[in-house]
Amino acid sequence: MAVRGATLAVVVVVVAAVVTPPAAVRGAISCSAVYNTLMPCLPYVQAGGTVPRACCGGIQSLLAAANNTPDRRTICGCLKNVANGASGGPYITRAAALPSKCNVSLPYKISTSVNCNAIN
Repeated sequence: MAVRGATLAVVVVVVAAVVTPPAAVRGAISCSAVYNTLMPCLPYVQAGGTVPRACCGGIQSLLAAANNTPDRRTICGCLKNVANGASGGPYITRAAALPSKCNVSLPYKISTSVNCNAIN
């Protein structure tokens, strides 16, 4: 039952963040696009195991699409929103490990404390 509650909490946070992205991090890439691109990562974040190939492809495509500061800040802010909603438990730890598991170097950490405004 706790897993269902945690899963529901993650889904609620994602939906809330899609509906209301923070004004300070708006760019050409939307939080909705970020979440849709990373949706294949959700099973790994929720349960661990093998990272789906589509998840790594999504991370790589977001990195490639973020070719300017506003887009990098937007992606960072979207991921920070999810991290804030999923803090505690194994979810944030698994999410933060995704870039290294996919051999992708992001210009920021997936964390509740990342300063997205410092990203260039």
